[in-house]
Amino acid sequence: MVRTCAGPPPGHGEPAIHSRKHRTSLPTGAEAAAWADVLVRHQLVHAAVLAPTGQWLVQHCAESPVRVLDGPAAMVELVAEIQHQMRTTRHRTR
Repeated sequence: MVRTCAGPPPGHGEPAIHSRKHRTSLPTGAEAAAWADVLVRHQLVHAAVLAPTGQWLVQHCAESPVRVLDGPAAMVELVAEIQHQMRTTRHRTR
């Protein structure tokens, strides 16, 4: 599935997503890196780069501004937002 650049990226003006399952530990840098790789490989984001500060720089489309995520937990939260968006969009089209 290819994400188009139509509309704002997930997380802009949308309500917070509350997980039914609560994590017992914080996401690690390795987990965030693995998810970033998946997002880019499946073309769900244009780019996701780990900065030397530990922040993630994410660009949804080549033309969109760069979004700064504050660490691994923020990257995993972005993944959850994208998964939620994909699931709700899929259910609406059925």
